[in-house]
Amino acid sequence: QLQLVESGGGLVQPGGSLRLSCVASGFKMDVYLIGWFRQAPGKEFEGVSCISSIEGNTKYADSVTGRFTISRDNAKNTAYLQMDSLKPEDTAVYYCAAVAYSSSSCSIRFRAEYDYWGQGTQVTVSS
Repeated sequence: QLQLVESGGGLVQPGGSLRLSCVASGFKMDVYLIGWFRQAPGKEFEGVSCISSIEGNTKYADSVTGRFTISRDNAKNTAYLQMDSLKPEDTAVYYCAAVAYSSSSCSIRFRAEYDYWGQGTQVTVSS
């Protein structure tokens, strides 16, 4: 019954913005760290951002820092990824992931650290 569902993807022009949502069911998100990953055709999975379960500390990939913002609303059991100043290179399927980990830190280096994954939402940045 543990499930993550992403939404908010779509087609946007370069320089535009999208806000992705990740709704969790079957578990309390407040004790999980949340990560966002992405995969473009022919590319490996890339860690984008994460937010810790304690204090809500965040990390970002160098490729998105300053443009993307991760957040969480535990009352709504939802995490978000606000994506601004989008570039064609951001085109990918974006996945929300979660793992039970009570910590003030998080990591996006290894996908294997995350136990639960959403199905993904397509983001296409093109003119």
